[in-house]
Amino acid sequence: MQKYEAGNYDVVVVGGGHAGVEAALAAARMGQKTLLATISLDKIAFMPCNPSIGGPAKGIVVREIDALGGEMGRNIDKTYIQMRLLNTAKGPAVRALRAQADKHLYSLEMKKTLEHTENLDLKQGIIEELLIEDDKIEGVVSNTGAIYRAKSVVLTTGTSARGQIIIGELKYSSGPENTLPSIKLQENLEEHGFELNRFKTGTPPRIHKDSIDYSYTEEQPGDPEPHHFSYESKDEDYMPIEDQYSCWLTYTNEGTHETILSNIDRAPMFTGIIDGVGARYCPSIEDKVVRFADKNRHQIFLEPESADTDEIYVQGLNTSLPEDVQVDMLRSVKGLENAQMMRTGYAIEYDVILPHQLRPSLETKMVEGLFTAGQTNGTSGYEEAAGQGLLAGINAALRNQGKEPFIMKRNESYIGVMVDDLVTKGTAEPYRLLTSRAEYRLLLRHDNADFRLTDYGYDFGLISEERYAAFTEKREQTEAELARLKTVRIKPSQVVEYLEEKEEPQLKDGILAYDFMRRPYVSYDDVAAIYPPEEEVSKAVKEQVEIHIKYEGYINKAQRKVDKVKRMENKKIPENIDYKLIGSLATEAVDRLTKIQPETIAQASRISGVTPSDIAILSVYVEQGSYETVEN
Repeated sequence: MQKYEAGNYDVVVVGGGHAGVEAALAAARMGQKTLLATISLDKIAFMPCNPSIGGPAKGIVVREIDALGGEMGRNIDKTYIQMRLLNTAKGPAVRALRAQADKHLYSLEMKKTLEHTENLDLKQGIIEELLIEDDKIEGVVSNTGAIYRAKSVVLTTGTSARGQIIIGELKYSSGPENTLPSIKLQENLEEHGFELNRFKTGTPPRIHKDSIDYSYTEEQPGDPEPHHFSYESKDEDYMPIEDQYSCWLTYTNEGTHETILSNIDRAPMFTGIIDGVGARYCPSIEDKVVRFADKNRHQIFLEPESADTDEIYVQGLNTSLPEDVQVDMLRSVKGLENAQMMRTGYAIEYDVILPHQLRPSLETKMVEGLFTAGQTNGTSGYEEAAGQGLLAGINAALRNQGKEPFIMKRNESYIGVMVDDLVTKGTAEPYRLLTSRAEYRLLLRHDNADFRLTDYGYDFGLISEERYAAFTEKREQTEAELARLKTVRIKPSQVVEYLEEKEEPQLKDGILAYDFMRRPYVSYDDVAAIYPPEEEVSKAVKEQVEIHIKYEGYINKAQRKVDKVKRMENKKIPENIDYKLIGSLATEAVDRLTKIQPETIAQASRISGVTPSDIAILSVYVEQGSYETVEN
């Protein structure tokens, strides 16, 4: 094929999924001439799996993306059909938003945003080759022979990477939703020495909404009070509850399980047709029935996919069973006895890059200027992909500008937790963010993502002056209220009736308003009714003040742990250090450290197989400065 020069760019992003769009927008907004090349412009930020954004941990990631200046939060706030705040009865560390998306509108709105972004070109095409010279990226080549030169490249090929769809005994080459797969690019990566693995994910059937008997299901409505993923969204724009779309809950039963078990010999994941490793936290229904044989039912959520379609997503019934078995399985469920299946569920296998080959900036160790993000790195979920894409796009731009990379720390964000887990520990299965993965989760809350990350977004030029001014005012108001509540004292006579109502003991002496608010039954508004602030305080400021006061002891304890680890984070390890020359290190530690090549002592301490005594030896060795390095 005749190759030709098609254009010069600062950044080329390959793939238009949730990682790709965030990477492209970040780079372009940071002043980089950017190209987003994708297999189909009709599938920009598409949702081939569940039509929702957010949930535990994931919803906090969307908030973090927004705090840094990314687009996912803004886009879902424009295109949701239902919004709910989860875990409201629990503490603030595990609360998170979840939105049911209008999947078609979400994609269209994101495409519109891309089309109207300066410095950003869109191109439909299949990238098949990387141009690499002296271990440095020079550009990419498309299947039509077009050469796009670039200083940095971000790969976000997702499940299209040598994708194969599996339904029963049927297996064929395809990307998600029967789109074209990306094949030659993955072969090219292997030619350049990258280690790839094979993962699997899956989707459930879709059914017609009019074929459901809702009398056998439980309604799951949205919340009437306003919620937003983006800090820029306004309460007055929140969709009224009567306009939101409900989801519906039903369950599998023993009949469903019998249908599955009697056809288990036709299930690809048990017959050997599927080679890829599936997600532990999002298993297929056949896997759940086999693994949890003691359970006589599993939840199924019926989720509308869009305001413009009658298709319903059958959440919880992911499967690759043959089509006829899927029909029988569906119709065994209460409320779905007459279900009309519009789309068959399927599994999809795809290639991933083993993430130990990445730096914490998401730049590959082997090729300078080449970044990867999203499911390409072994994660699952739109939110995880978008968070990585944003980080990769920022770092591609920073690299081109000759600046230090942006490394997100575990105590700063869930995105930082995810990236550190990937590059330090690797993953043998599709990685999913969970609140339990974050040791500092009380610091990484849904409510304070702006406090943690907006300064970074502003420094990168991704947060507008207007928005930053509003954030600064919020931060100053919060600090001022916390200080004020430490100066006003509540007298026993001021709360006699209040405490009687709460059936709590009366005060014997006066107490600072700050300390009075520590009590679990006392809200900010209760105290403000006695000593109102001079100026009206926003709902967001009230929330910050109340959480800070009530959880101050726990927050301070977590912060002390952060400060302790920070000393190790500041201890840099020279690149390509020869660990074999550190005589006292355990053999396993040498192997693991050589493979991961950690950048700091703190990162080294989190590597599986590296003990505290290994870290002590390594710290002394690095501090002495007598180390030797090995050639790449």
